[in-house]
Amino acid sequence: METVIQSTVESRRSIVDSLARPLLACILALLAPALASAQVGVPQAPRAGVTIAVRDASDGRAVPDATVRLRSATGADVAAATSAADGVVRLAGIAAGQFTAQISAPGYGSATASVTVTAGQMTTLEIRLARDAAAPPVDNQVPRPAGVSTPEPEPSSVPPLPADAPRAVPPGDTPPSALLPDEHVFVPMPDRWNITMPDWDRYGEHGDHPYVSGRWWDPYNQNRLKGDYPIIGQQTFFVFTAVSDSLLEGRSVPVPAVPASARPLSDAFFGRGGVYLPVSVIRTSFDVFRGDTAFRPVDWRVRVQPAISFNYLNTQETAIVNADVRRGTTRFSSHVGLQEAFFEAKVFDLSSNYDVLSVRAGVQELSTDFRGFVAVVEQPGVRLFGTLKSSQIEYNAAFFDFLEKEANSGFNELHRRHQQMAVANVYVQDFLTRGYTAQFSYHYNADEGEPHYDPNGFLVRPAPIGLVRPHHVRSSYFGWAGNGHLGRLNLTHAFYQVIGTDEFNAIEAAEVDVDARMAAVELSIDKDWLRIKGSLFWATGDDDVNDGQANGFDSIVDIPVFAGGPFSVWNRQGLRLTQTNTGLVSPFSLLPDLRTNKDEGQQNFVNPGILIVQGGVDVEVTPKLRAFTSLSTLRFRSTAPLEALLFQSPVGRNIGIDFGGGGQYRPPLSENVVITAGAAALRLGQGLRDIYDGRQWFVQLFANLRLQF
Repeated sequence: METVIQSTVESRRSIVDSLARPLLACILALLAPALASAQVGVPQAPRAGVTIAVRDASDGRAVPDATVRLRSATGADVAAATSAADGVVRLAGIAAGQFTAQISAPGYGSATASVTVTAGQMTTLEIRLARDAAAPPVDNQVPRPAGVSTPEPEPSSVPPLPADAPRAVPPGDTPPSALLPDEHVFVPMPDRWNITMPDWDRYGEHGDHPYVSGRWWDPYNQNRLKGDYPIIGQQTFFVFTAVSDSLLEGRSVPVPAVPASARPLSDAFFGRGGVYLPVSVIRTSFDVFRGDTAFRPVDWRVRVQPAISFNYLNTQETAIVNADVRRGTTRFSSHVGLQEAFFEAKVFDLSSNYDVLSVRAGVQELSTDFRGFVAVVEQPGVRLFGTLKSSQIEYNAAFFDFLEKEANSGFNELHRRHQQMAVANVYVQDFLTRGYTAQFSYHYNADEGEPHYDPNGFLVRPAPIGLVRPHHVRSSYFGWAGNGHLGRLNLTHAFYQVIGTDEFNAIEAAEVDVDARMAAVELSIDKDWLRIKGSLFWATGDDDVNDGQANGFDSIVDIPVFAGGPFSVWNRQGLRLTQTNTGLVSPFSLLPDLRTNKDEGQQNFVNPGILIVQGGVDVEVTPKLRAFTSLSTLRFRSTAPLEALLFQSPVGRNIGIDFGGGGQYRPPLSENVVITAGAAALRLGQGLRDIYDGRQWFVQLFANLRLQF
């Protein structure tokens, strides 16, 4: 095995050039409608609006059919509208500045008012009009058809009451009096956020209080730490979130027995596979934003999310916790990472229906499709995003420059990985039919492949298989995904085509051209408290490891919620290929891509591919308790890459049957306390029995407690 390290200035420039061209084209194509509607030929001030309530000066009633004209300081008409039955006029899309409002209504005098419009704000004022004394009385008679006369009223048999005669008052009633002035009836509340609720115990029993005063430690009621009150002025809020995830997991999967085994007199090729893994992760999020607490997009936001992980690993063999066998069979580690740290700002308002264009820069999270098939990242980058057509269309255009990941926690480390990813996608709601959302996307990935060892001393890049040599991988993904329902049938699907180049694939020991595909579909139907579902996942494999073509599909960084998810041994557990330090499949992945791991390893498109057919039932046992069952059958699409890598032939295609189940319990009927537990087993087919020395079963057990404030 030889290691050749090549890194030249010219190769890096070619990566940047090849990355910039498709990214620029995608961003311009995606944002053309948004920028056109925003008229960004010249810098444009944020738009605002004016709301005017027209009232009767005598009794405060709404005045319908009132005409409001807004004129600029030069006297030019800016906007005009007529009030509805509620007497309210709304003028949207007004630029910031000083204006004069002229108000008039039939039967009323006219009025003028000075209006100051602030950028990005809705200015509200009330205008009272006095009745016109000379106005004719309102004729409420319905016009009769031609030729039909209105009959004369019959004379009343009751003589009229003289004007100066006293009016009788029923016994027990008080004579009517004049209405009190507003200041004696209404209490002004200049700060709408700090309205004190009265102390009231309805029945005199503990816990039944219609009005509850919030406390700083209570996330269920009004709390300044949860964004229920502004911290500065009327529109600046702060949200603090803390999440604790505690996992206890045990599994029995194959591990190699190295020469310095924990059982030195054993001659078995595979060691004892029992693994005990408790993990605790604490994430905190500090989010400050300016805007409203409703659905209007924020004006700006700053968010920071530090996280800390504690994990302990107990195995039955050496060389698992560390490359140095002297480290034994146990490991405790902790790591602090910065998972989010970004600034977000609204660039343009594109319509009065809250369509916006915003930008976000910094370390941020992004899942690029509905189920996480291609890329789920927490990486530094710049992202443009927004909506069109009253949020019917959503779009993203982003560029990420990856950080290295810490192997034991999966958290970010503060140095570059020399990998870049560009993404452009658009979501269209009610695409072709109501209730169905379509997504069209483009991904570009460029990985320079600099050598890297993880903290446990294992070489993870380049993969320690075949001819070990650093190499660049460039790939482009074109995808169509969808999520929604067709009548009663729930539907999720995805299709991706990837093309690109791997300048030196370790298995083929040559440069290869990438051409691979992936497809997934899940159908389900709800019946009372049951959801019955079935899914299919298909990824192409490479049939010939000597043809210069790479036809096995691989993702960038996938975390698919599909085909059993955590209740599947194949999906949840990473299966290693012994004596290679390379994975058959990475944890929380469906793809047998032969990478060292999906966070630190490089893409490998010379892989066996897979076909998964899965069925399951989700059961809503109670509103607090849900149960899950899953049954899958799995097959390799091709075993040529495995036979070449393991120097073993033949290797069967049947992976096996994976079945599992579990439950999720939410005691407070919210996400603040969630308990999830499950068990699963994989009955090995001929393919895995060929690889793992005739083993029959892999099993897992896990329990997870999630606490959130």
